[in-house]
Order: sequence, then C-alpha cells, then structure tokens
Amino acid sequence: MKYLLPNFSHIYIEKDADGYPLTALAQSKFPDATMIFIDSYKDVFNRSRQDFQVQKKSMKLILSKKRGTLLYPASDMIQEYDNPNTFYNTPVLNCLYNCDYCFLQGMYNSGNLVVFVNEEDFMDAVDKQLLKPKDPLKPTIVSISYNTDLLAIENIFSLARNWINFAKTKPDLIIEIRTKSTLFSTIKDIEPSDNIILSWTLSPENICNQYETTAPPLNRRLKAVNSAATLGWNIRLCFDPVLLMDDWYFQYSQLLKHTFSEVDVEKIRDITFGVFRMNKDYFNRIRKRESTSLLYYGDYTLEGNTIVVGKEKRKKALSKLKNIASKYINNDKILIWQ
Repeated sequence: MKYLLPNFSHIYIEKDADGYPLTALAQSKFPDATMIFIDSYKDVFNRSRQDFQVQKKSMKLILSKKRGTLLYPASDMIQEYDNPNTFYNTPVLNCLYNCDYCFLQGMYNSGNLVVFVNEEDFMDAVDKQLLKPKDPLKPTIVSISYNTDLLAIENIFSLARNWINFAKTKPDLIIEIRTKSTLFSTIKDIEPSDNIILSWTLSPENICNQYETTAPPLNRRLKAVNSAATLGWNIRLCFDPVLLMDDWYFQYSQLLKHTFSEVDVEKIRDITFGVFRMNKDYFNRIRKRESTSLLYYGDYTLEGNTIVVGKEKRKKALSKLKNIASKYINNDKILIWQ
C-alpha cells in the first residue's frame, strides 16, 4: 500500500547533521523542499513568539544531531514506571498528529518536527545502560516514542525498523513503540521478537472524531492491530487517556466490546488504562493558548506537579473499566495508571 508523505516545504539542516544517512534520506524523499542550513536546531525550534497550532498546519522538518543526555529515567506518566529499569529517549521531537490532549503542545514552543539523525549514539547510550548493575529479574525497558509517534513517520525514516533490529540482539532489553499509526505494513516483513512491544492507543469513535482528528480513525487502527497480532507481534492496547466526559462509561464500554470483537484476545500481551493527566506547566500553557478547548476546563486536581482527575473519581472510573475489561482478558494482563 502506498502512503502519502507529509508536505515538508522547508527542511532545516544543522551543519553537524549534514552527511548522516537519515539526512540524505530526508533530502531524497523531499527533493522539492527548500533546504536551509543552520547552526543549531534550537535557533529554529526554540524561538520565542511561535504559534504551535499555526505551525502544525504546515510543519517544517528540522534535522539535528542530538547532544547531551540521550536516555532518561521514566517519568510517572509512563506505565511500568515502577520498574526501576524503565527509560525513554527522544529520537524525534513532536509528532505528525495533533491530538487535543497531547502534552507536546505545552512542552514545545514550536509545532515543527525535529529528527535527530545520530541514531547510533542513541543506541550506544542504551548499550551503556545495559552494562550497569540492575535487578536481574527485571529487563531494561525503553520507550522510544514517548515524545512522538515514531511509526507515523516510518515511511520516511525507518527509525522503528532500525530500533527493532537493534533490540532483537539484546535479550535483556525491551523496547516499546506506542502509536496511533496504520503504518504497520512498513515493518511487517520483520520477524517478530519477544522484546518488542507494539502499543496502539485506542479511543472511542467520538473521541477520535473530536480530539484526535489528525490521527487515523479507530477502525484503521484496529486493522493494523490485527495485522500485527496475526503475525505474532507483542501487542499492547492502550486505553489512555480515558477522557471522563458525560457519557464516558457508555463510550468506553462500547469501545472495549468492539475492540475485543475485532481482536483475538489470546494474541494480546496486555492492556493499559489511564486517565487524562499532564504536567502542570504544560497544562496551564495550553489552557492559556487554547481557551476554547473543553478538555482544559474539566474537574481536575493538582497532585505534586501533575494536573489530573481527582483520585477517588479516577479510581472508581478505572475500577469500572477494569471490571468490563476482565470479561474479555485476564486480570493479570490489565495495567492501571492510578
């Protein structure tokens, strides 16, 4: 199947990023783009007085060489953060999609896409972490698409493929690739491996239509899930964030029913639930800028530095969802962010 490429009219290239295979690949994919050489991606990406939403409508591509820290300890926003061997990295900043509830719009000034071309340095950082002492009963887990949807740009850069092939040689490493993309076809020729988790975020159709308008619809995501599951990949289904709208119980009940009528539960590694939550500073920045979005005027509380649905309300909601899900999948395969 042929997938359309995004229309990057301009590509900004750090001088230090020139000559890397990923840079050459991007130049070959977008021969008509205006190529602009810069000293640092921050000169473009971190400028003040940028409009995130306007830029998302006509994204520019920035190619950079990542310096400094290449691997970060997991935040408490990530499932499995209770495993001390859990990390994330940032091979890409920003996402092709633009979901209303996404923290990236509060994290970054720019809506443009940054791709770090020195992928071997990222992998070397993981190798160094694997050499450090750790609990032998718990593998090292790395989320490689925490600040992006890596699979959504797989038809351009093959980053997911490169990471999968890297991880397959590391028996004590697990990588998670979280996505809403339908581009599983770009990696379906790879032999599945136990240490790769493909995680699809699923939402009720009305949530997709209202808050995830730039991402593929639910039916196409489920088709991609089925394709991967049939071939034997480790599949995680992420019902996260659960948005507690007026009719949330009905909407998510129907979503679970529909999902497990379409997907063979025996081929699912696990599922996750978590409510809407966000760093306080990101939340306030988005709310100030996006005053018409009802998501940012809900009934939330502040816990530490996180804006989140109140503890009792979310515990009751997640308990109800777990009870529904347990009709389809074993309880030990249901992960809850509380």
